[in-house]
Amino acid sequence: MITTAGVLVVAGAGTAAADGGPGSSRPGAPSPGAPGIGDPYYPLDGNGGYDVGHYGLDLRYDPATDVLAGTALISARATQSLSSFDLDLQGLEVRSVTVDGRPAAWTRDGQELVVTPAHPVHQGRRFLVEVVYDGVPRTLEDELGSSGFFHTDDGAVVAGQPHGAATWFPANDHPRDAASLDVAITVPEGLEGISNGVLCGTWTDDGWTTWSWSAEEPMATYLVTLAVGEFDLRAYEADGIAYWDAVDPRLAEFDADPGTEGPLAGEVIDHAFGRQPEIIAAQEEWFGPYPFTAAGGIVDLTPDLGFALETQTRPVYSPVFFSDPVLGELVVVHEYAHQWYGDSVRLDTWQHIWLNEGVATYAEWLWLEHEGLSTPQQEFDALATAPDEVLQPGFWDVVIGDPGASADQLFHSAVYYRGAMTLQALRNQVGDEAFSTILREWAASMAGQTATTEQFIGHAEEVSGQELDELFTTWLYTPGRPAGLPEQAPAPEPEPAPAP
Repeated sequence: MITTAGVLVVAGAGTAAADGGPGSSRPGAPSPGAPGIGDPYYPLDGNGGYDVGHYGLDLRYDPATDVLAGTALISARATQSLSSFDLDLQGLEVRSVTVDGRPAAWTRDGQELVVTPAHPVHQGRRFLVEVVYDGVPRTLEDELGSSGFFHTDDGAVVAGQPHGAATWFPANDHPRDAASLDVAITVPEGLEGISNGVLCGTWTDDGWTTWSWSAEEPMATYLVTLAVGEFDLRAYEADGIAYWDAVDPRLAEFDADPGTEGPLAGEVIDHAFGRQPEIIAAQEEWFGPYPFTAAGGIVDLTPDLGFALETQTRPVYSPVFFSDPVLGELVVVHEYAHQWYGDSVRLDTWQHIWLNEGVATYAEWLWLEHEGLSTPQQEFDALATAPDEVLQPGFWDVVIGDPGASADQLFHSAVYYRGAMTLQALRNQVGDEAFSTILREWAASMAGQTATTEQFIGHAEEVSGQELDELFTTWLYTPGRPAGLPEQAPAPEPEPAPAP
């Protein structure tokens, strides 16, 4: 994800869920699965006792009422013997639940949908859960701002980091449990319904059109997206990758930076999206083969959406990023870098978010070098010498290796930019060849898995043959400006007051 607030722009198959509870991974008497997967930042996100293999979502959304009606088919494997288990679901009305075709009892407890099957599910067994539900999905408003399900004047768009999936379908809502996905979204005829992966087909019946999407590569639930509305949907193929771009046609007249002279958002989007195949080709040189079969982007005229998100195979962008061609390219570069680092290689807990955002920001620096505009070292130096007054407050104090779950820490600009600086410091110590190998082999060896900072450090040490604890301790876990950086520039002079 990249946010529009507090960000400094410098020139120039799923892992098994935690089982929860002592001894719960051993065969024995059935017991309830844990109501959380074990992430200290968000203790109730995800659930223990099972691992989801596939979500099948059959949805109908009416923008006139904002009502979403859905049937979710969840295929899972029990990692302990279960007397009951939880699904994450926020709001919405549950109409029925079955397990393996038999009615199941269920209760609601906050964000937890607690399901008690007619018979226990034994460890190692695969089982199928069907949840029928409906209601008006709510946009999450918390210390992180707005996220999840955004209602628009002609539909909706979903960008759900860190845990917005549960606002519109029942899920094991944590990156540790990834699953493949099919989405069939039925919308009023004349509107488009967009999701992840490959478009399998569309059909219209009695004034409603169904759009069927399939994503075979497992993904974390926060990376699942949905967009409903009037879109200019562009389908094409380049270098063996199938693209679907969905752009709100009204953006052709949208000024992303009012009050200044410059191109309208639609022109910038067309330019940036037109370079997607080139951007992926460059990133394949840096990171290895693109990890998925589909790509593209979604831009809706959504005033409340203030960030871009790396929703798998089809990132979602706020239109405010498309005020000029360079910024438009950089946000696309950032979200595509996440397809390797964040989507294919997922974080094990939210503590390790710098692994996602640091690499994606570093990819921006590599793209600036690709375009002859700057170099990673120049970007590093610009940050190192920037006066405190032009940095987000706390820039040198956030412990980016464990930033905390509050809004001013988890997505603080330091996580992004000092994360990228950490990588440049690593490159300076181990050399260009070892650094390139570290990034490429990390993406290849960890594909489809979750990762921790400790694993990344061990990987970097193995590839480089160097002991790197001091470097990473300094950059990730020690507050304050690292020693040895060049002197900061003086604070900028205040602008003179206008003449009376």
